[in-house]
Amino acid sequence: MSKQVKGWIIQDLQRRLQGTTEFLVVDSSRIDAVTTNQWRRALREKGIHVLVVKNSLARRALESNGVTGLNPILEGPSTLVYGGEDIVALSKEITRWAKELPELQIKGGTVDNQTLGPEDVEALSKSPGRLELIGHIVTLALSPASRLVGALLGPGGTVSGQLQSIAEGQSGND
Repeated sequence: MSKQVKGWIIQDLQRRLQGTTEFLVVDSSRIDAVTTNQWRRALREKGIHVLVVKNSLARRALESNGVTGLNPILEGPSTLVYGGEDIVALSKEITRWAKELPELQIKGGTVDNQTLGPEDVEALSKSPGRLELIGHIVTLALSPASRLVGALLGPGGTVSGQLQSIAEGQSGND
């Protein structure tokens, strides 16, 4: 492959991967073509992209985009997987597929330029996702207000009503 062709490929990779900093790397070389197509189609429906590229070209394109956490992982047959809702959802999906397809091997990944090993990807897949965390935060934020409303509407609510009528009665006597 000539330098000019490599340059074009690197530019295309830079354009495709621009703005993406979270990747997983898998070895999908032992999966048959029909299963690979089914796997790619299922991932595409969830907004996850799969890219098989020569490691040296991927390294150069990723480094120019500021991603260096994959350098130790990009050896041997490698497939870049990126996209989806967030890195947790991505790791959950890939981990699920790795259990379903024993030929699919998780090699690692990167989050904020931190290199992840296969066991780290597995641990990440067990953590709560973005939407779950947002829901938990909203629940915690609304908890004090809901307790106050519950106290006012509950048995203590009659006491506040009595206090209000007493206060109104005292202001009427003035």
